[in-house]
Amino acid sequence: MLQLGKSEKAFEEAKRYMPGGVNSPVRSYRSVGSNPPFISSASGSRIYDIDNNEYIDYVLSWGPMILGHANPEVIASLQEAIPRGTSYGAPTLLETELAKKIQAFMPSMEMVRLVSSGTESTMSALRVARGYTGRDRIVKFVGCYHGHSDALLVKAGSGLATFGVPDSPGVPKGVAENTITLPYNDIDAITKLFNEIGDTIAAVIVEPVAGNMGCVPPVPGFLEALRTLTKEHGSVLIFDEVMCGFRASSGGAQKLYNIKPDLTCLGKIVGGGMPMAVFGGSAKIMSEIAPSGPIYQAGTLSGNPIAVTSGLATLSILQRDPTIFKQVEEATKTLCEGYERLAAQYNVPVVVQRVGSMFTVFFTDKPVHNFDDASQCNEAHFKIFFHHNLSHGIYMAPSPYESNFVSICHKHSEIERTLAVAEEAFKIISNHV
Repeated sequence: MLQLGKSEKAFEEAKRYMPGGVNSPVRSYRSVGSNPPFISSASGSRIYDIDNNEYIDYVLSWGPMILGHANPEVIASLQEAIPRGTSYGAPTLLETELAKKIQAFMPSMEMVRLVSSGTESTMSALRVARGYTGRDRIVKFVGCYHGHSDALLVKAGSGLATFGVPDSPGVPKGVAENTITLPYNDIDAITKLFNEIGDTIAAVIVEPVAGNMGCVPPVPGFLEALRTLTKEHGSVLIFDEVMCGFRASSGGAQKLYNIKPDLTCLGKIVGGGMPMAVFGGSAKIMSEIAPSGPIYQAGTLSGNPIAVTSGLATLSILQRDPTIFKQVEEATKTLCEGYERLAAQYNVPVVVQRVGSMFTVFFTDKPVHNFDDASQCNEAHFKIFFHHNLSHGIYMAPSPYESNFVSICHKHSEIERTLAVAEEAFKIISNHV
């Protein structure tokens, strides 16, 4: 069993200076009823805490570390860049080079704007969509998280569609009332809504592969319906691929499902783990952004040279060796099939959902198609599974509503070790079924 004495003390001290002791809520481990280990370093597929415990990491900074932690080529590029200065607030050649690489992976992104976070990316994309269409209403789906900007912190209650119910104090009702929420994967609901008020909708924003209610793929026809309806009614279709970009496939979910959105939001991997994100799409729409057009968006740290250097190095490696995507997906498939086999062996109801190299183990006997399905999973079984993994050196997302990830550094022996720990966990859970 792991010892976490130093982490426990560090967490108590952190709570004196930061709300809940963390700078992002899921890190607090509140949903699993424990305190988090404090991380000191990471390398390859491994992450280490201040108590000198070592873990096989399946969180990977929530996705970007497809090359593993501290990739030598990425680190070398940063070591070379840092002495040249860490921020200019002025154009660099690096930004154009990164834009070219992004477009090579995702041709729908004819023009891009670099920003500093996924939240900034989605917030800006919505402003552009509203400015371009001259409309105010947007549609999002329950369980899809698009950052913490006011217009997107809205969820649905009961019923087919909910108008304007803020999901957090501090979100003005006047902002939230133009956000319409629908169940994810519900083709009938989105069709009915567009038939009724489609000509008033500025944009539909969606995770084409949901990652924030666990890994939930689109049902056949869902993304196609979104593309058809938005096109018919002059609305902007925004794919939030902050999580599934470069994970669903080399060209994201849009390549995997062959759907061309109007705008795409990317993050995480495009910065190689550094704080950077991007939104982009049709040149016609993107040309409306200042200084080319009237829609204002700006950021001193946008295109930060250190973050761009990290992103360039990461995408260069992926571009040079596209077999990385297949290797990582195969490793993820092996892991997920192992989970399914072991759960069945111990009669534990489990559905393992995977797209590319992202996956979630749902403790249920039914496929998960939306947030309601996810919320009905057995949280008690998940907590047993999570804590057994953590205490035996397997670091997974501390929530049943999150995706996990695999990197190119996860070797066969580590997958086998992970499954051996999982078997012990399923054996324990079987006594509670």
